[in-house]
Amino acid sequence: MSKKDDKYAATLNLPETEFPMRAGLPKREPDFLDFWYKNDIYGEKQKLHAGHKKFVLHDGPPYANGKIHMGHALNKVLKDIIIKYKYAQGYDTPYVPGWDTHGMPIEHACLKATGVDRHKLSPVELRKMCREYALQWIDTQRKDFKRLGVLGDWDHPYVTLDPHFEAEQIRVFGTMANKGYIYKGKKTVYWCPHCETALAEAEIEYADQKTPTIFVKMPLVKDNGLTPEAAQGKKAYMVIWTTTPWTIPANVAVALNPDFDYAWVEYNGEVLIMAADMVDKVAQECGVEFGPVLGTIKGRAFEYAECEHPFPEYNHRKSLVVLADYVDKEAGSGCVHTAPGHGDVDYLTGLKYNLPILCPVDQKGCFTEEAGELFQGKFVFDSNGLVIKHLAEQNAILGKKTIHHQYAHCWRCKNPIIFRASEQWFASVDGFRDDALKAIAEDVQWIPSWGESRIHNMVADRHDWCISRQRVWGVPIPIFYCEDCGEPLINEETVEKIATIFDKEGSDAWWNHTAEELLPEGTKCPKCGGTHFRKEKDIMDVWFDSGSSHMGVCKRRPELSWPADMYLEGSDQHRGWFQSSLLTSVAVTGKAPYRSVLTHGYVLDGEGRKMSKSLGNVVVPQEVIDQYGADIVRLWAASSDYKQDVRISPVILKQLAEAYRKVRNTIRYILGNTHDFDYETQKVAFAEMEELDQWALMRFEALKKDVTEAYETYDFHVLFHAIHDFCTVDMSSFYLDIIKDRLYTSRKDGKARRSAQTAMTQILRELMVMLMPVLSFTMEEVYQYMNKPADAPQSVQMLPWPQAHPEYVKEDLKAKWDAFIAIRGEITKVLEGARRAKTIGHSLDAKVELFATGDALAELKAVEKDLPTLLIVSQAEVHEGLTDAGEATGRDDLKVLVEAAEGEKCERCWCYSKTVGQDPQHPTLCAKCCEAVE
Repeated sequence: MSKKDDKYAATLNLPETEFPMRAGLPKREPDFLDFWYKNDIYGEKQKLHAGHKKFVLHDGPPYANGKIHMGHALNKVLKDIIIKYKYAQGYDTPYVPGWDTHGMPIEHACLKATGVDRHKLSPVELRKMCREYALQWIDTQRKDFKRLGVLGDWDHPYVTLDPHFEAEQIRVFGTMANKGYIYKGKKTVYWCPHCETALAEAEIEYADQKTPTIFVKMPLVKDNGLTPEAAQGKKAYMVIWTTTPWTIPANVAVALNPDFDYAWVEYNGEVLIMAADMVDKVAQECGVEFGPVLGTIKGRAFEYAECEHPFPEYNHRKSLVVLADYVDKEAGSGCVHTAPGHGDVDYLTGLKYNLPILCPVDQKGCFTEEAGELFQGKFVFDSNGLVIKHLAEQNAILGKKTIHHQYAHCWRCKNPIIFRASEQWFASVDGFRDDALKAIAEDVQWIPSWGESRIHNMVADRHDWCISRQRVWGVPIPIFYCEDCGEPLINEETVEKIATIFDKEGSDAWWNHTAEELLPEGTKCPKCGGTHFRKEKDIMDVWFDSGSSHMGVCKRRPELSWPADMYLEGSDQHRGWFQSSLLTSVAVTGKAPYRSVLTHGYVLDGEGRKMSKSLGNVVVPQEVIDQYGADIVRLWAASSDYKQDVRISPVILKQLAEAYRKVRNTIRYILGNTHDFDYETQKVAFAEMEELDQWALMRFEALKKDVTEAYETYDFHVLFHAIHDFCTVDMSSFYLDIIKDRLYTSRKDGKARRSAQTAMTQILRELMVMLMPVLSFTMEEVYQYMNKPADAPQSVQMLPWPQAHPEYVKEDLKAKWDAFIAIRGEITKVLEGARRAKTIGHSLDAKVELFATGDALAELKAVEKDLPTLLIVSQAEVHEGLTDAGEATGRDDLKVLVEAAEGEKCERCWCYSKTVGQDPQHPTLCAKCCEAVE
């Protein structure tokens, strides 16, 4: 309520303390947090809906390795909004938050924070450090998530380092292994030489990198009899191109496209072979001039021809000419350098042609003895220049340059990664891919719908999942090896024995016990009968940890259910948690672990840029809360179209705070004007209400329908904008503005005033519940302040969703008031013009004469007796026909004349009236006010 309205407070004898909801969310919100947790509102809500149909939103676990950021805030608030809405709709909505606590993200952050050299620690010492580090951050993040107003079972979260969780994860792995989906093989995988471990595709991010590129001449030593007569007798070379010169030592083949035409091109007495369509482009890239083309032939004719590696120390090692459809004309020469030990498609080509899988690089990214004395011990990225120099010495460089391009980096240490062939454990997606694709298409609702095609394509193209990591902080791969013959051992008995031990002791048991202590008594090697075993040293991919949570949490905890009703995470999780959960679930159960998957975008700054400290554009949740309050963060999450990337900036937050203020002030106004009203005993029946109050409830019914639909489709930005418009346009600018006179000047207990209070109270009670999932703190304040029935629940969060009232909807009433609102807008414009021209001050200083014909005349006549109130003027008259004296409007059938009001100003209602002074007992009041005060 504004200062100018203080007189109304006096009129109703309401002290200033009766007007709540002033600014200061950051100071007030902690009080409501204390109220929620001291009264165990989460527990009370669960009791109230015990036995109801469940809606389980399974929490994707964030990493416990640092402070939360705006992406975390967006994610957790969206989940909380959905859960609170579903609860209001009558569902049992248990929410069990979770944390991911294993793997390289935690280990990397822990070592960085402590400055400890992991190579100087025993596995048990390092694991103890990582455990303590993760638990510390769980406490920090839990406090921040609670401060956002997110309600859940925070005292009993799921944590991937929990022994019970680890035991279930072992069982998931064991089931997959015993179905034949787990195998060990030497394959080319993403490898981080800084973290010294294999990586999954989901652990890769791309960043700009400056890279040398080279065109290399590979001597052709077997031409399949294809060399044209004009080229015979001259040294021939195939020209390959690469952006990773350091992989040249591992070259074993040259790949051509079978359908391309390849040309023999004369150059300085030699013959070069490359794609015919790329001859000019190669010349330009290399800065050379080629001679004539001596002949062309299809690439398929070169299959099984042979080149020779240009390094003499490799003793004329052959590079087989192979065919591959992936060879294109986008860049290079049409002849692709192929090193199966350092590339994913190269590896598949190597398998097809039975090529050697050379990988002369160790786990630290340094060349081994196999690369030759010149390169041994050198870090691969530092060796690009050395490789180029050595090629130049062999006259093998045709051209070179430097480019900037997107290159794969480790998501943790942010350093460039390599492809490296190594022995790893894999889950064969080929074994259950068809079932996974069927589940994606038939069992899951994808929101937005494009999520289906995205994950479908990723799974359809995936053959294997590298699930082993060369670290110690995590759940070990539960496999043993026979010391006598090397045969790996895993079966139902060994898995269950390990799971049982882990259930009691946790996965530290793998390092605290010998193989014999972990194995069932009397275990023998199924191949040779040996009885001595060693343990696998690798741990599982951290995505296998979180990807098993549907079994370790949803199936294990009695308050939850499987499959989950919803997974909700960022769009990057189509290749991460969504996919790892799907793969483990389908492999073990044949079904998807979720019924629906909702995806949100990334958080960007106001200009659409990624946030970074270097740009100085990072927005921190804690700072926003300290300045504006958590409800503004929640409003930001809800008012954004989060299914795309979401922007945030100081300007955006300021705009949201202003939008919040307008909604808050509307509610505040209603609270202040229903303070003396008991809805249960003083309400007016709908049929007996003033027509304008009926219109307000009818308009609110339409809003309620739109808001419910927006919640159901998870389009929260639609619902808030609808509520904001309702509060600012329909309520503040129209309805509340018009009924102000009735509220402040009519009889306190009169039917007209009670009619307005009935409508306002009903709107407030239902609007409060509709806003509660978003503005949880503010609506709790409203609820605690407003008049409530004696049996009302403790918290606004326990209220049911408002029921529909179709009986309020009257089409004739709607048409009447829609028409009047439109014509009122035209009249208001003229009044505003008169105010600017100083003809009047306040609108109550005015008398309006309305000259109308046709529809305008009929619309005005329908409300003629109430026109002064509806237009907020002192007098209004309607005349049939138009006149030259009136002010033109946007309608051809209406003119408006604004004059000074007649009579004296009533000091109670501020309206001008000729009746002021007629009552000797109230000489300063008009007749209407005299009646009210008597």
